[in-house]
Amino acid sequence: MHNQELKAYQIVPLLPHHWNDVRLIYQKGMETGDATFETTLPDWESWDIMHLHCCRFIIYQKNSAAGWAALSQVSQRPIYQGVAEVSIYIHPEYQGMGLGNALFQHLITESEKNNIWTLQAGIFPENKASIKLHEKNGFRIVGIREKIGNMGNRWRDVVLMERRSKKVGL
Repeated sequence: MHNQELKAYQIVPLLPHHWNDVRLIYQKGMETGDATFETTLPDWESWDIMHLHCCRFIIYQKNSAAGWAALSQVSQRPIYQGVAEVSIYIHPEYQGMGLGNALFQHLITESEKNNIWTLQAGIFPENKASIKLHEKNGFRIVGIREKIGNMGNRWRDVVLMERRSKKVGL
């Protein structure tokens, strides 16, 4: 993608009126079979409860929703208040353009402003583009959770990745 085209993007907080775009992009990810264990789309209320309000964003390219990212708590225990799990989805038509990286960098910056010191992600090993995107943004592979979930009568592994902030929680 040319630099001028990439500059046409806009990242905004993800709000209820964005839900139709978010659902569509989430559905596209589900259809790959390598983005999530989820098999049905949640409604807004269910999704909203599961994600932190401080760190959820949608990226637009030339007025079209290109992707979204959000964080969810990993535990209700106070000791883990600075640890969150990443969800990031880019519409297939916008993959490989640098938009996922721009969105991820924004999410990381905002997470640190909100005292989140560790980001983690669970990614199917087959989703090599997602693993590469996470590595590009400072994540490292912690390990493989073997046969952690059954999906369509097939046991799936998950690559566990994490990123520790160099600014928060030192």
